[in-house]
Amino acid sequence: MLKLCVIGKDVSQSQSPAMHTFLLNQMGVACSYEAVSIPPAEFSAHAEALFTAYDAFNVTIPFKGDIIPYLTSVEGDAKSFGAVNTVLAKERRGFNTDGLGFMLMLENAGVNVAGKSVLVLGTGGAGRSCIKKLMEHGANVSAYERDAARLNAVYEEFGGFTPLFEVETKPYDIIFNCTGIGMHNTVGMTPSVRTAAGEIPVGKELLSLCETAVDLIYVPAQSEFLRIAAGLGKKTVNGASMLFYQAYYADCIYLGKTPDAAEAKGYYIQYQGGKV
Repeated sequence: MLKLCVIGKDVSQSQSPAMHTFLLNQMGVACSYEAVSIPPAEFSAHAEALFTAYDAFNVTIPFKGDIIPYLTSVEGDAKSFGAVNTVLAKERRGFNTDGLGFMLMLENAGVNVAGKSVLVLGTGGAGRSCIKKLMEHGANVSAYERDAARLNAVYEEFGGFTPLFEVETKPYDIIFNCTGIGMHNTVGMTPSVRTAAGEIPVGKELLSLCETAVDLIYVPAQSEFLRIAAGLGKKTVNGASMLFYQAYYADCIYLGKTPDAAEAKGYYIQYQGGKV
């Protein structure tokens, strides 16, 4: 039986235990999966014990970077993102499956990004990974971030996209909300952007010009950002399947299994009780 866990600042409400247990059971593997909350100030005191207590573990906010010094290798997207969400404990190998989950979410939702003009709102951890994967898959990426220093840092690191310090009201094929605005204490709000006329919430003016709106938020299932877009007849995608697919890719790493997009989608439909 695999002994697994997810670690983060507060993972008491995490969907990871249910999701990974479901996936691994579907793959014919028994597991125990715990949610381990660690206060950030105590991370260094607890980190080393994880490698002997578990076969593998997942990492979430705010420890995706903090875990790296404890690893002997950081591979694939984890290296380019500078963040780890999946660890093989005995080998101390770190991976990041967020970008893979993000792209499979888009693929299975019928959203093709190659050659498309896209606007990414937010260049924090989620935004960085999305920008990187969108560029790799041939999108023409513009990215907006209120924090100019953060935007400059991401541009210096990745290049290859258009950094925006102001947003013009102009057409984009796809707009991505990677800010987190619209969940927790910001439910009912949309991200705001700086324009020539001042700071305004993203609403009908901008969303009416796009074809597709994607929000990485999955609680609520329809953020205000997506509600406005849907009301304008736009295609909308929320982040629920991205969460599931990044878990699927992590479990494939745990088992040394080759991922299969169709298999992952089938599991997701089962997990959702027959709904996509």
